[in-house]
Amino acid sequence: MSTNNRTPSLRYPPLPEMKDRRRPIRVCYLIDNLAVGGTEKQVLGLIAGIQRAGGIPHLCLLDGTPASSRALEPADCPVIRLGVRSFRTPTVLSAAARFIRYLRRERIDIVQLHFRDSTYFGAPLARLAGVRTVLRTRRDLGYWMRRVDYFVSRVIGRFVTATVANCDACRASVIADEAAPPESVHVIANGADLRRFAGIKPLTSLTALTRPRRIGIVANLRPVKNLTLFVRAAANVASKHEDVEFLVAGEGPCRAELQDLVDELGIRNRFHLVGQVPEIPAFLAGLDIAVLTSSTEGLSNSLIEYMAAGRAIVATAAGGNGELIRHGETGLLVPNNCESSLTLALERLLDDAGLATRLGNRAREEARARFDWESVVTEHRRLYTSLIANSLGSVSAFAV
Repeated sequence: MSTNNRTPSLRYPPLPEMKDRRRPIRVCYLIDNLAVGGTEKQVLGLIAGIQRAGGIPHLCLLDGTPASSRALEPADCPVIRLGVRSFRTPTVLSAAARFIRYLRRERIDIVQLHFRDSTYFGAPLARLAGVRTVLRTRRDLGYWMRRVDYFVSRVIGRFVTATVANCDACRASVIADEAAPPESVHVIANGADLRRFAGIKPLTSLTALTRPRRIGIVANLRPVKNLTLFVRAAANVASKHEDVEFLVAGEGPCRAELQDLVDELGIRNRFHLVGQVPEIPAFLAGLDIAVLTSSTEGLSNSLIEYMAAGRAIVATAAGGNGELIRHGETGLLVPNNCESSLTLALERLLDDAGLATRLGNRAREEARARFDWESVVTEHRRLYTSLIANSLGSVSAFAV
């Protein structure tokens, strides 16, 4: 259901005192746009999970006009598109008014914010609308922050009830960068729909395969993913292993640069930029080794999916990667931006099929134990009810 074309009345009564404390929690998730990315995937998974649990989620898109974003909108969740592409245009004022009216009309209990612009826009307006609980979400280490962002984020923090970080590294970052009180920053890991990976066969012996062995990565083609490191390591591996191919699933602004480097290193016939793939599980099923070369990370959705697929993993020791991968047990960790270390780790797995199989099997077991969506949704429900109970001055909570 989309509500973006509905014009509500300009007058609203004050928010109710919420005496019926067993009604379903109403949560509005505010994000810039929907896209094929980690944070967007988490938002959609959380919406579906809260619906299954009996809550009433709402999705608000700060922009929401691109067709690619509309195509990803959930079918059974109210959606409002505000059309804000820049804070420098007069239309942002009318969008702000629409957002406030929407929160009041729908009696929203919690607003959960994702990404910088949506956080800057939504936090003060949610408070102005009378929403008692405003959650900021932090899923990275703030690599994008400029001096002005450090200042604005600390100001915005005054409107925020609590922050959800997806790993300990992100929690430490938001406390340091945004002066968040430590007791207000809660760690809830990312989730994954593990059922999508259940049919992937476990790794057996890499040397017994009749097809070329495949090393791949799932990532948006952006500088922070440091994919040039993967290309250079691939060239090193290719010079010693003639039966290995390399694949990158994803799109982004670095595509031309990466293709130029592939051509320069003479591995065009063995290194393939395959673009966005419709089914990540099917792509991972065709890999023997899965790689992550990011220079900074929160809790990587790609790594969780690699683990769920039971692939042998090599990842940089960036941010929360070490909270996912135990070196030598569920994968191999290498130093950031170290071409030689990445090359050696890939060759080690190619040369030791037994190690690759053991790492992949253990990674899958860990994913099943830690990252099932129902567990993640349960953690959010507990946080929501706790925060609402505190805001109402009562130990009772809304049903969800």
